[in-house]
Amino acid sequence: MNENLSASKPHYPILDGLRGVAAITVVIFHIFEAHATSHLDQIVNHGYLAVDFFFLLSGFVIGYAYDDRWEKMTIGDFFKRRLVRLQPMVVLGMIIGAICFYFSASPVFPEIHAVPLWKVILTMFIGFTLLPLPVSRDIRGWQEMHPLNGPGWSLFFEYLANIFYALGLRKLSKMALWLLVTITAALLVHYAVTSKNGDVVGGWSLTPEQLRVGFTRMLFPFFGGLLLFRVSKLTQVKNAFLMCSLLLFIILAFPRVGGKDHLWMNGLYDSLSIILIFPLIVYLGASGKLHTERESKLCKWLGDLSYPLYITHYPLIYIYFGWVSEHKNAELPEILLRAGATFIAAIIIGYSSLKLYDEPVRAWLKKKSS
Repeated sequence: MNENLSASKPHYPILDGLRGVAAITVVIFHIFEAHATSHLDQIVNHGYLAVDFFFLLSGFVIGYAYDDRWEKMTIGDFFKRRLVRLQPMVVLGMIIGAICFYFSASPVFPEIHAVPLWKVILTMFIGFTLLPLPVSRDIRGWQEMHPLNGPGWSLFFEYLANIFYALGLRKLSKMALWLLVTITAALLVHYAVTSKNGDVVGGWSLTPEQLRVGFTRMLFPFFGGLLLFRVSKLTQVKNAFLMCSLLLFIILAFPRVGGKDHLWMNGLYDSLSIILIFPLIVYLGASGKLHTERESKLCKWLGDLSYPLYITHYPLIYIYFGWVSEHKNAELPEILLRAGATFIAAIIIGYSSLKLYDEPVRAWLKKKSS
């Protein structure tokens, strides 16, 4: 978020820290997901809602960073800034996914060994563009639009949100934006409480149903975050980082609601968390102040790590899914060792990617484009 803000604007370091908390929770969620038999017994059950939190946070930050710049900035300038910020890690995430692809061959991905190298390379280059692949071009078997690095689907929708904002929706009046947010909130609630699994999980396939999920999950949070920025009158909140971090983790880790007999209850939990709790967390985080150097360093570290961690960790999760499918009778100590190693490796790869690749490449791109 830092490089989207002018020097004259105050910075929101707590929001950076919260983004890191959400990213780390996503990694934990995906590790536990390998051991779940269904959505009902998933530990850290609502970790998937971190994506919706990212969308809402993005809408808030985009409004803060760009709403007052359009008299001096073209649409091309906006897209250039967003590409410099996001695209280098998209490319690296796809490269890591390609390198790890054959290492995930296992009972859960039984056809990987038959995929020729040229298909992996072609999929990687298409992935660089974030153009979604149809189900017929899936090389893994999970029907992902980005089969080398599944979380690319959320970046695809992030780009769409940015395009919608830049090409016209940024011009909406507060009243019109309220109307848009109200309609998209209603669509979100309706989908969540009527979905076959009783949640908002999905969005990663190029099918009509999955595209509906993706747009439903993107539209309210992003433009709800934009509206939150435009209507908020921030106050002073003590201990905001600790309070917001705990609240966010509780929402993401909360057990399944309603069980298999009342799926709509979990859908209601999902939608109300996105519509009510996440905006509250962002508001409190934006209103808070950091009072110690330790807090400031922690928030900066978490914020710096968040995006590289999110976009590089999933190739390791594919490998972990494969290992779990091959070791169904593994003892708990062995599982903990393998899960812990996967988590630590994800952190190391994410932070190394930031320092050795992302920051230098973005600095070079900014210098070349200035």
